[in-house]
Amino acid sequence: MNKELRELLDKINAKKAEVKNLVSENKIDEAKAAKEELINLQAKFDVLYDLEEEKEEEMKNKIENGEGKEISDKVNDPIKEFANAARQGFKIQNTMSTGVDADGGYVVPQDIQTKINEYKEAKKSLKDLVDVEKVTTNKGQRTFKKRAQQTGFTKVGEGGKIGAKATPQFERLSFEIEKYAGYFPVTNELLKDSDQSIVNTLVEWIGDESRVTANKLILAEINAGFEAVALNGLDDIKKALNVTLGQAFKPTSKIVTNDDGLQYLDTLKDEKGNYLLQPSPQDPMQLRLCAGATTIPVEVFPNTDMPTVDNKIPFIIGDFKEAIKFFDRELTTIKQSDVAVIGDLNAFEEDLTLFRAIEREDVVVKDNMALVNGYIATEETP
Repeated sequence: MNKELRELLDKINAKKAEVKNLVSENKIDEAKAAKEELINLQAKFDVLYDLEEEKEEEMKNKIENGEGKEISDKVNDPIKEFANAARQGFKIQNTMSTGVDADGGYVVPQDIQTKINEYKEAKKSLKDLVDVEKVTTNKGQRTFKKRAQQTGFTKVGEGGKIGAKATPQFERLSFEIEKYAGYFPVTNELLKDSDQSIVNTLVEWIGDESRVTANKLILAEINAGFEAVALNGLDDIKKALNVTLGQAFKPTSKIVTNDDGLQYLDTLKDEKGNYLLQPSPQDPMQLRLCAGATTIPVEVFPNTDMPTVDNKIPFIIGDFKEAIKFFDRELTTIKQSDVAVIGDLNAFEEDLTLFRAIEREDVVVKDNMALVNGYIATEETP
């Protein structure tokens, strides 16, 4: 390679280094200008190299090769590789790119949002369906008149003795408040440096924890207080309403099930092929099961809140306000502290803020005649 080509190659390498340095210093306009100069230098090199190659070819034709003598152009391989790369658009290994931070990736803006987005979820509370009473003591009782089969008056003749009749009997429903709580540590750096309301996000999270707690307590009380009953299809559902619950509770009853139960109900048809699950004319968002003389509202909870366990789809039927009573002693209260100590966690020493949430409540069966704790067995795993 002649002196002019070598000097030009040195300039090209120097210009490449200059472009990289300008990019790392975030001098983008100067880097673009330097890159144009680099392209011009590479183009000039390509032209001169082609001329040099033609000259060398002419010299080779004049040389007589002796025995065992070979004229190899391996010494020119680096130059040829560079020239070939130049002909292909100068796409060499050390070019600027967004894939490598130092080669230009740092200057390409990224679409990063600090706004806290939420995935869509279905959130429902069984507490909305049951009888909730606010109380001011940690324990207590409520008095109810017992059910009894009354027989009516007895016929009495003139001058005859009037017989004694049974008087009302009473019973007590007891409750005892329990405490449910949790704490949530947050670094003070996060609270101070985030441009989002971390406190509001945490309060919403705690509110959802309260909803999940209520759902678990209510379902646990239903499963403990009502025997699980297998429902083998639509006829069993109608019998539960017409006979087991009867006229005392059927008019105010509803079916509470999960996503799997909705799928089951949504496939039921009558003899004419009409689907039995229909929206209410007054409220299209409210589903109703319409089967002959039976029309009953349907409430659907997500499987995450009311799971199908052991291939048994929950089908709880009845008047929830009469069946379950929720005694609320203290709504969820939240306190925060940057000096509190909980176990090995020292908020002051570790520069944290501790959020503590407490609620106090009790859930009891109010009327064991008002609910059918049913399920529909399925062979398929939902």
